[in-house]
This record gives sequence, C-alpha cells and structure tokens, in this order.
Amino acid sequence: MRIAILGVGSIGGLILGTLSDTSAELVAVSRGKTFSDLSDMGLILNTPEGSIELIPSDRFILIDSNKIIPEKARKSCDVIIICGKANSTSILTQIAEDLLVDDGLALTVQNGLGNAEIMAHRLGRERILAGSITHGAWRDGDGSVHWVGRGSIHIGSFDSGFQNDLASNLLEFLNEGELDAFWSEDVQSTVWKKLLLNVSINPVCAIAGVRNGALLEIEELWSIATESMREAISVASSLGVNLSYFDPEDYLREIVESTANNRCSMLQDLMAGRPTEIDALCGAVVERGESVGIPTPANRALHALVKGVEHSKDFD
Repeated sequence: MRIAILGVGSIGGLILGTLSDTSAELVAVSRGKTFSDLSDMGLILNTPEGSIELIPSDRFILIDSNKIIPEKARKSCDVIIICGKANSTSILTQIAEDLLVDDGLALTVQNGLGNAEIMAHRLGRERILAGSITHGAWRDGDGSVHWVGRGSIHIGSFDSGFQNDLASNLLEFLNEGELDAFWSEDVQSTVWKKLLLNVSINPVCAIAGVRNGALLEIEELWSIATESMREAISVASSLGVNLSYFDPEDYLREIVESTANNRCSMLQDLMAGRPTEIDALCGAVVERGESVGIPTPANRALHALVKGVEHSKDFD
C-alpha cells in the first residue's frame, strides 16, 4: 500500500515517522522550510520514551506542494492522510485528487469542522474517511518532531459506518506503527468529541499565553474553557450528534492533566506568527449554533479575541 501524508507538521511528521517502521510505501507532501528539512536531513522523531529516531529522506518520496505534482506520482497512492491546517484543506484536497488512485481513500485527521465536507465535495463522500487523533506532538524550529504524549486515532467512513478492505489495511498499518488506531461506527461523534477539546483548550490557552496545565490552576480559565465546551455540546446535540457516552468535564480534565506541560497548537501558531484554525473551531460552533438557534456567546467571544490577536500581528 502506498500512503501519502499531506502536511508534514507535528502530527503529519508523527504519522510519517511511525509509518516508516512498517512496510508501507510512503509519500510526504510538504513545502518551504519543512520540505527543505525533510530533503536535507530526513525526519527526526523524538519518542515519548526519550529515544531519537532518524528516518532518512530515501525512506519516502518527497513532493513539494508548491510545484507541479510529478507525473510518475499521479494516481499512485492508495490512501491520502491530510494533516495540514484547516485553512489549507481546499488546496490539499486538490493535491489529493492528483495523487489518489481511482478507488483510493482520503482521510482527514485535522482539527475542526468542515474539512471532510470540503474533501467530499471534490472527491466524493464514499472516498472520505474522517478521524480524530489524540497523540500529542510539536515540531521545533530545527524541524524535529517531538512526540510528547501517546494517544489514539479513531477513524470512520464519512458516508456510512462501512469499513472496506482498504480502510482495514490502513488501520493495520497505523497499528503496526503503534498509533493505537480504531474504527468508529459514528465518525461525526468522534470528530465532535475532539472538537470539544479544541474549543476548550486551544483558544483559552492561546489568548492567555499559557501551557495547558494552567486551565486547572486558574479557576477563571477553567470556567471559560468548560463554558465553551458546554456550548459546543448543546449545538452538537441539536444537530443529532451523540455525545452522551462520556463525561465531558472529566474527559477535558484528563486530557489537560496528561498534557499539562504542552503549548497547544493555537498558542504555537500565534507565537510563530501563523494564522490559527479558530474559524474551523469556535467559528464553526458559532456558525452551526446560529443554524439551529443555539446561542454560543463564549465561543463567539473566543473567536473574536483570537481573530483580534491575529490582526494585531498583521497576519495575512
């Protein structure tokens, strides 16, 4: 099986690095400094146990997303895994269309809502897998990926609960790479469950400029985070998404405790001067809340505040 990773940042680098220990043929699609780092020195993966793995650049086919896809790579990939930021989904889906074989599958493990819908519009619903990843990772300025916390991956069919042979093979490779992957019969619930973390942790920690653990140390931050989460749950419930099978606050507390020393991805984006994914997170909750008549003042405020910080930094 040939698997392409589109967007080799922290999570994309983690997946690329772990799959390098399997027999899968790998394609890495990146650009800019990340492309140069992968080309010059391969991928450096720091594991949660403290070991350092060097994956040489000849282990994968490297493609620059800023250039025309090489003819020999077109229609050659069985599975595409899109890991890039939500604001790049449209362009990454175009690349996926060029790379995928006619009956191939495209999986999104991105943050936020709407990514699978964008992909389905271009590729067809029956070819889309959506998923949620809870492994913790970050990428440093030298290009090394730090896998700081083990989690899991849950994926499922965007069109139905059916798991075909290609999806089963993908799960086998992910588990061979020790990513603890599972099939979800209700992928909408899976995506929304991850969203609850993203609208709770990311904007609050990004605006406050604190690590995740501060949410449990500062009562006011915890209050804002849980209110944002409760609003998202209300919207999800109105849309028919089942989130009744777990306790949301216990889940949030567990994740915050296990990632207490982490800087969330949104804080990393602001520190690096990059646009955030706030539109696909709190912005998406506000938009869907309006569609079903559910007020979302906490999400609306967090969305506005993050956009304000972006504007103050003169982001494009």
